[in-house]
Amino acid sequence: MGSPRVVIIGAGIVGTNLADELTARGWNRVTVLDQGPLPLTGGSSSHAPGLVFQTNASKTMTTFASYTVEKFVTLDVDGAWCFNQVGGLEVATTEERLAELHRRHGFATAWGVAARVIDPQECAKLHPLLDPRRILGGLHVETDGLAKASRVVVALARRAQSRGAEFRGSTRVVGIEHSGGKVTGVATTAGTVPADIVVSCGGFWGPELGALVGMDVPLLPLAHQYVKTHEIPELAGRNTEASEAGFPILRHQDQDLYFREHVDRLGIGSYAHRPMPVDLRELPGGEITSETMPSMLEFTDEDFAPAWEQSKLLLPCLETATIESGFNGIFSFTPDGAPLIGESPDVAGFWIAEAVWVTHSAGVARAVAQLLVDGRSEVPLNGCDVHRFEDVQLDPDYVSETSQQNFVEVYDILHPLQPRQSPRDLRVSPFHARQKELGAVFLEAGGWERPHWFESNADLVAELPAEWRPPQRDPWSAMFHSPIAAAEAWRTRTAVALYDMTPLKRLEVTGPGAVALMERLTTGKMDKSVGSVTYTLMLDGAGGVRSDITVARLSPDTFQIGVNGNLDVDYVRRQADDSVVVRDITGGTCCIGVWGPRARDLVSALSRDDFSNDGFKYFRCKQVRIAGAPVTAMRLSYVGELGWELYTTADHGLRLWDALWAEGRRHGVIAAGRAAFNSLRMEKGYRSWGTDMTTEHNPYEAGVGFAVRAQKEGYIGHEALAGISDETVERRLVCLTVDDGRSVVMGSEPVFINGEPAGYVTSAAFGHTVGAPIAYAWLPASATVGTGVEIAYFDRRVAATVVAEPLVDPEMTKIRS
Repeated sequence: MGSPRVVIIGAGIVGTNLADELTARGWNRVTVLDQGPLPLTGGSSSHAPGLVFQTNASKTMTTFASYTVEKFVTLDVDGAWCFNQVGGLEVATTEERLAELHRRHGFATAWGVAARVIDPQECAKLHPLLDPRRILGGLHVETDGLAKASRVVVALARRAQSRGAEFRGSTRVVGIEHSGGKVTGVATTAGTVPADIVVSCGGFWGPELGALVGMDVPLLPLAHQYVKTHEIPELAGRNTEASEAGFPILRHQDQDLYFREHVDRLGIGSYAHRPMPVDLRELPGGEITSETMPSMLEFTDEDFAPAWEQSKLLLPCLETATIESGFNGIFSFTPDGAPLIGESPDVAGFWIAEAVWVTHSAGVARAVAQLLVDGRSEVPLNGCDVHRFEDVQLDPDYVSETSQQNFVEVYDILHPLQPRQSPRDLRVSPFHARQKELGAVFLEAGGWERPHWFESNADLVAELPAEWRPPQRDPWSAMFHSPIAAAEAWRTRTAVALYDMTPLKRLEVTGPGAVALMERLTTGKMDKSVGSVTYTLMLDGAGGVRSDITVARLSPDTFQIGVNGNLDVDYVRRQADDSVVVRDITGGTCCIGVWGPRARDLVSALSRDDFSNDGFKYFRCKQVRIAGAPVTAMRLSYVGELGWELYTTADHGLRLWDALWAEGRRHGVIAAGRAAFNSLRMEKGYRSWGTDMTTEHNPYEAGVGFAVRAQKEGYIGHEALAGISDETVERRLVCLTVDDGRSVVMGSEPVFINGEPAGYVTSAAFGHTVGAPIAYAWLPASATVGTGVEIAYFDRRVAATVVAEPLVDPEMTKIRS
């Protein structure tokens, strides 16, 4: 039997890349369909300006872009270039932007892209059209450049065709045929094309293609302005028609502008205008030709006028220039700015790779090809998987508003903790009203309102013992932070605090096949006594950490699983057969973490059940009643203190909170937020999946090898761990403390050993108990306890030291008391 029959919908930059990647792996039964004529089909690729900037706060997105550069630079069409590696230059006209460029330099260094921050004079040497008096500096990446998208698709299509792929233009898809929950073919205006796998690479048409199988594709088509000037005298004779450009591609993000050469003209792109959502139903109908491209809308001069004035300030040569042509080009935006990759939950074999720009196209295509051929991508895709979104985030109004906001913010300086301003209050726990009364400062994630600290605890800051008083922070790390977090951490360590854990995703897995399913998916022993709670891992086939989860056995056939998000829900559901029912119970339940040395005193006063150390051991759970409310109590703690997670149904939640609060007044109770929680969990050495570890890392590298049961076999990823141990790994997630005791880094900064980049920071926080900033970082295994390192924080280096973990209570006496 040969390779599967693959139909790719869309012959733009993503579809042709995917055809190339699949045929390179020996899959030769590949058909690429497009409603437009070949090779310029009328989608975004047909008019894309082709700027490839690699630097991104996301390691995955940077890796995608770097592979795009690596691949495109090797391509040509009859000797004509596909990638002109002129370099990239981002300039700053404000102090805030200059600081941001230093931060972006850190991202580039962390992810392995060579870059440097340069002064105005050097910027002007690289790009002589710049007025150096207007700028404060720039970020130069020598390997960035221009992709000629229209030429790349020709080069890739030719190569894929030479390996057996077939391309069909002017063929509109009208349906996806499927039977028994699996794809069987693609219905087109020219008949049905049989298929075992269908991949939608339709770009801004993605939502319509997804709808053919009932799949939500949270993407909004938006128009973006691009103009080309008449001839610029300063460019005359500098470039040939063949080279097109010689100066670095230029971004002026303070004004939402970018610039590239077109021989002796300049192209200018602007995000500085109002968002212009596009209703696909209103696009011109009829046959698509190379002259009538639905992705190129009529230019609106009034929207570009302010951008033109700003362009003239940065590039004085434009003072006498005029605009030759312009258009409003359609691009795809998503609620969080990342691509959409994944398989339909209902129709097996229907995949999407949407909202992918030229910059990341080859990287995304390689990842999708690896998913299809090998079953996993070597690059972690948790930030790109379409199933990362919660149901509320798939609502068309939500997608529209957040995608438009993402357009507005595309070049903005965004803080890692910065919450969206709207829409808000989409999901609130039963305790929300009480939290507001206590002055909760809410941040947002997954639609949930999550208290970060409580203003009601402000008075406690003055009561902090000297050793608990935090140092003053620099303005960046002080944003979305309060010293109140120190008081909340102090009270958690010395008395008792209530934490709202409701937003953490919970699944109920039940049925006669539940035990077998959990045994197959996890690294730990699942067939344990009723009432046991287990911290365990789900791995992928290569032994990478897909998720770390907490599994409670509530009955012989029922488990409650604490997972990391919607990706885990999708995965567990796909793995379950008809003998298992998987339910997301998050919305119908709630959870309060009651933690601190007085936690037992508090809960015991409200219950007739036995909460003594002998009667309720660590990592056990049982059904109890607290203040009359039925509660599933689990004795575990992510802050490293004695306590319980108390779960009840949403209708009992407020009563449970009020009872704990009223009784807790006698025990010094406070409500505490995520800022204190994150500090405490890091002091305890607990990992945060998606930040500290992903599928890129195996358990031993990530420091969670203890969750792999040595004698267990047969689970997903087991064979891949053969021969791997704590002693054999070449890199490790290690704990650092900052030597000066006050410099708080934020995450994703590069770490240097002996002056050379050696790794990067994952999580970071001020450790209130230990009185020093903490950072976790991926470093070579040779970086052992006592190794001195430096963390690049903006434009300075911060000295830090590898330390033994956990920093607090390594003997576990507090948590087990």
